[in-house]
Amino acid sequence: MRKLLNTVYITKENAYLVLENENLVCKIDNENKFRIPFDNIESIVCFSYIGCSPALMGKCVEKCIPISFISPQGKFLAKVFGETKGNVFLRVAQIDKFRENGIQLARNTMAAKFCNSVQTIKRTLHDSPDLKSDESILNTIDTLTEGIKKLMAAETVEQIVGIEGNCAHSYFSVFDKMITNKSVDIHFEYRNKRPPLDEVNALMSFVYTLYTNEFSAALETVGLDSYIGYCHTLRSGRSSLACDLIEETRCLADRFVLTLLNLRIVTAKDFDKQISGAVWLNDDGRKKVISKWQDKKKTDYMHPYLKQKIQFGLIPYVQSNLLAKYVRGDIEEYPCFLLK
Repeated sequence: MRKLLNTVYITKENAYLVLENENLVCKIDNENKFRIPFDNIESIVCFSYIGCSPALMGKCVEKCIPISFISPQGKFLAKVFGETKGNVFLRVAQIDKFRENGIQLARNTMAAKFCNSVQTIKRTLHDSPDLKSDESILNTIDTLTEGIKKLMAAETVEQIVGIEGNCAHSYFSVFDKMITNKSVDIHFEYRNKRPPLDEVNALMSFVYTLYTNEFSAALETVGLDSYIGYCHTLRSGRSSLACDLIEETRCLADRFVLTLLNLRIVTAKDFDKQISGAVWLNDDGRKKVISKWQDKKKTDYMHPYLKQKIQFGLIPYVQSNLLAKYVRGDIEEYPCFLLK
């Protein structure tokens, strides 16, 4: 099993990363803040506008350590990645397989997403029994369940995307009720992205960015092209396949967001509101989220297909590896991640 190493998050906007021997060194105002050996690093996520030295980027390329550049507000900007593992034939097989079985993959992925969304809601009902008779929540569960049946009859990706949009609208219509600790004084009305207009959307988008980035790096690690997907529209600069795979595990990110809010780990003071109406996590908020995200990645999950416990942080790699096995023909069907 692959070993989970450290993802280094650089949150200071004035931080600059350099290479010193076999170490990554972070400098702020020409002062060394920390030093980490490369053998302990799996990836680097940089929220700094200053960036890093060419020598450091060259070393990361040599060691296949991806560097992702993200704006302080959480918008993905660019990625530096080393030589692709695997071979060109795997990527040719990926294109052929997606063209041949893309609709079935999309059906299964969205069905897994709906199943896991139902489990996320039921987890809230278990923790808050007073919501078990809430009509809107029960209607959402019915909508998601019915959505799975509709997916099986869908004949095009466009139809699948339409069903997903309807189910997502129903799911997010009750998301505010899953924020059960009302003392957090944060409310959610509807999902908006560019830009997020409230604290929950800002937090959700930030976590989704972190998780999508990890799926993208995992796909490249196993030799798949993260930009060629089977459900999300191909778009220059977008990791469409990472966006596809994250759908089935998006529930884990949602559960993480709910935990941060219900335990008051993140509160209204961790956000800044812009004149334009956009809401972003501030520096303290980002540090809190990243710290808890790193802790989350070390927790164990029973993988439904492998039938063994793996660390949360390895889920993107395991699912990417399973997809690669499917593309190569080692397994007959790609096993989506399903919560039990």
